[in-house]
Amino acid sequence: MKRMPRHTLWVSIAGVIAVTAYAALAAVQILVLNPLAAAPGLTLDEIRAEMSDAGEGLGPEGVFLVLGIGVVTAVGVALAAIVTKAPPIVPGMSMLALLMLGTLGYFVASFGAGMGLADTFGIGGADHSPWARPLYAVSALAAIGVVIGGILSIRRARLGPSIAD
Repeated sequence: MKRMPRHTLWVSIAGVIAVTAYAALAAVQILVLNPLAAAPGLTLDEIRAEMSDAGEGLGPEGVFLVLGIGVVTAVGVALAAIVTKAPPIVPGMSMLALLMLGTLGYFVASFGAGMGLADTFGIGGADHSPWARPLYAVSALAAIGVVIGGILSIRRARLGPSIAD
């Protein structure tokens, strides 16, 4: 009977936590921080009221749906890696890929809210809060991690297993 590498469990858990934290920050950025930065001097309730009067909204259901796709995928990857007793590189690279793609999910999830803010307040639809920058940074670092992980995996496959394996 094949035994699961113990690191697979911890990499899977850490990956799910990282993807969930990314999605949570993205949701807070879209639904709270960016609207407050886009309409300084107004409370969140006042912003929502003005948007509603203009026939617009932040669309929290769509935001949670889009961002939830990444979280559900992370949980699925983790479960699959644990059940199949995959080596830790499998959930590790998969979670890095999900974090890398987080910028795309953030863009899709924030598009409607950004357009609603732009239409209501006569501003640009881009981010007004700096809190999207950490999301972009995490995605960029994850992309670098995917490239480095790929290079190391290829190198390891060419050199064969090491004595430490």
